[in-house]
Amino acid sequence: MIGIIAALNIEISLLRQNLEGDETRLIAGNLYSKGTLCGQNVVLAVCGVGKVNAAVCAQTMCLEYDAEMIINTGVAGALSPELGVGDVVIADCAVQHDMDTTAIGDEPGTLSIAGESIVRLPCYRETALSLLGQAQKLGANAVLGTIASGDQFIHNPERKEFLRGTFNAACCEMEGAAIAHVCALNETACAIVRVISDSADGGAPVDFALFAPKAAKLGAEIVQNFLADE
Repeated sequence: MIGIIAALNIEISLLRQNLEGDETRLIAGNLYSKGTLCGQNVVLAVCGVGKVNAAVCAQTMCLEYDAEMIINTGVAGALSPELGVGDVVIADCAVQHDMDTTAIGDEPGTLSIAGESIVRLPCYRETALSLLGQAQKLGANAVLGTIASGDQFIHNPERKEFLRGTFNAACCEMEGAAIAHVCALNETACAIVRVISDSADGGAPVDFALFAPKAAKLGAEIVQNFLADE
């Protein structure tokens, strides 16, 4: 079973339209749709915005659906100056940029995973490379990189530069690293696909509204093509 999570309806609507044998359950306020997509057994869910919502959804997929892999798809703000609207970042790892225990000597973003301290949450490399290839086949400028997640919509140049300088992150969003955290705890493979909708600067709120629907559709297409090739 492959779990697919998005924060917003626009990020998963294409996949839901093509889902066959839709079996739905409402669990903790989230609707889970189970069926087949491109011949693969999948469960889809819209988790809502933010790390807690994403973590609850991912844990439910692990416990209730025995997901072997969870893919998070959606849009993001660019941190790298080499990325623009419509470009794609596939995560090789994810960080939680708003986790801060530096006052007691930890690195920014330090987490506790099964008693060990970790900053970078790994993603499943084989799947990441496959998703990267699918993005490139669709003609997108696509890169592997670090994705930074936090409970903040980044639209401040100073915060943007902090995230880029501290974590060498390619883009920022609000769910991926929480899903990667849950996957690490459950020993479940994780992959994150993000399409750039804005530049995480002063113009981000306007750009997001303009470009998020098209960016979200591209992310879903990448995931769908990946499933078709599995």
